[in-house]
Amino acid sequence: MAQQGVVLDQDQFCCSICLDLLKDPVTLACGHSYCSSCIEGYWDKDEQKGIYSCPQCRQSFTLRPALKRNNMLAEVVEKLKETGGAQAAPSELTSPAGPGEVTCDLCTGPRKQRALKSCLVCVVSYCQTHLQPHYQFPGLKKHKLVEATSGLQEMICSSHDKLLELFCRTDQQCICMLCTMDEHKGHDIVSAKAERKEKLDKLVLSQQEVQQRVQQREKELKELQQDMESFKRSGQAVEKDSERIVSDMIRSIERRRSEVKDLIRAQQGAAVSQAEGLLERLEQEIAELGRRDAELEKLSHTEDNIHFLKNYQSLSSTSVSSDVPSISVPPLQYFKHVTEVVSELRDKLEELIQRACSNISTTAPTPVPDPAPDGNIVTTKRSTLVVFLALVIYLILQHNPEPKTRADLLRYSCQLTLDPNTAHTRLSLSEENRKVTCLEQRQPYPDHPERFTKSYQVLCREALSGRCYWEVEWKDRNVDIAVSYKDISRTDLSASFGTNNKSWSLCCSRGGYMFRHNSVKTAVSGIQSSRVGVYLDHKAGTLSFYSVVSETVTLLHRVQTTFTQPLYPGMYLGFYGDSAQIIKLW
Repeated sequence: MAQQGVVLDQDQFCCSICLDLLKDPVTLACGHSYCSSCIEGYWDKDEQKGIYSCPQCRQSFTLRPALKRNNMLAEVVEKLKETGGAQAAPSELTSPAGPGEVTCDLCTGPRKQRALKSCLVCVVSYCQTHLQPHYQFPGLKKHKLVEATSGLQEMICSSHDKLLELFCRTDQQCICMLCTMDEHKGHDIVSAKAERKEKLDKLVLSQQEVQQRVQQREKELKELQQDMESFKRSGQAVEKDSERIVSDMIRSIERRRSEVKDLIRAQQGAAVSQAEGLLERLEQEIAELGRRDAELEKLSHTEDNIHFLKNYQSLSSTSVSSDVPSISVPPLQYFKHVTEVVSELRDKLEELIQRACSNISTTAPTPVPDPAPDGNIVTTKRSTLVVFLALVIYLILQHNPEPKTRADLLRYSCQLTLDPNTAHTRLSLSEENRKVTCLEQRQPYPDHPERFTKSYQVLCREALSGRCYWEVEWKDRNVDIAVSYKDISRTDLSASFGTNNKSWSLCCSRGGYMFRHNSVKTAVSGIQSSRVGVYLDHKAGTLSFYSVVSETVTLLHRVQTTFTQPLYPGMYLGFYGDSAQIIKLW
């Protein structure tokens, strides 16, 4: 109990500004005492210049009071120090203000305390110690105290420096009492409390309406989801049946193609064999004629008349067979005719595809073509045959196999550009936004909701939903080549490619490759190369990564899944100096 008494006595002789025992104490005319330096410093603050008042009771003085030392208080404080009373902390009921907390407006120095209450009359926030006068003095007890807030100034009228406690319904704004006498004179004015009650009732009604709409929308959403699921199941069933039918037709076409190929090769073999026999006979005859020509040449130069006459008869009577079959070469118009037929087939195919797409999009039945106007059965059959062949070619074109070579992949090459609005500020874009480099210096990009703020990565502008192929040249230590849904997070570490279920990433480094999806890592072996090719078949749900060396591609890793959204290519750079560039393929 004695120790508590000492602490209480010590609190009575503490300065309410610095919260320590009084040093060189002075007493104001209102009776409150302070350290001489504390009260002088309080009045010297910019916001207090020209205003001299007591920090506790707020009594004002016209002139700055001449401070005189209170010798009695000084002696008492010295005795407290001698008895060790200064060891007891006078601020047990207070605590220093933490980050984001409201501080006491009266505390000075580095030991500002946390404010407990704010006074709407004084427009000041108080800690536990400085708040006591509002509980002790009758005049201060009438002041309105609220929980400590940093927005005190918002509760004060900017024109009259008075508390905002009224509401002008005419101008729809909060006002003070003095506002009712000038610019708001004659307006419809009520107390802020009454206006709040009325608006609160309306707010409750609005909230009920919003909740009803939410329930209605949730019901509609659920019904729509059920319809979508039913539609997807129906579409998948139809797709499966269509795929089976088309596969049967393709197998049949493959068999017919094999038969036609064998027939063409047989006819080609017979024609070549006949031509080779004729070629042999012609070569023999040419050799025989050459020998005869040489003998005749030799005979023509002999000077022996008898020898010439004896041999002339035998050489001049030698005959050459003239029954060699003639060689028939097809005219050039034959090939022109073939070109015309193929061109006609192409036109029919394009017309058929356009009509089929139109019919599918409008769900209208395909009209049956009328017979030929002249009634010619041969012409009608010919048109039917052309349409059938066009359909067959269309089905074959639809049955595109997986590309095997770089030439096959280049058929699906696409042009990509990096989106500056998604690039982390450590990434610099160049080469017409096809190259990205990781730098130590931040780039002056403007704020954008799609910008990555944690991971050093960037997405492309283009959304991919079909068959696409692109190549990336990477340099230095660590580059990830990835694809991602657009709604991937942008502001936390889970936004890194491959650490979530919205992205797929091939990590390329000097030590090799590694694939990552949804934070699951898969080791990848393959030929190390500075160029990586990426092939996407969105509909089939395949994503393939290739090592590219010259014109040779080697499969590194393939993903088989179901993509539910369009995909955006992207790149992640792990270290300063790393770079990657999308290669122009055409």
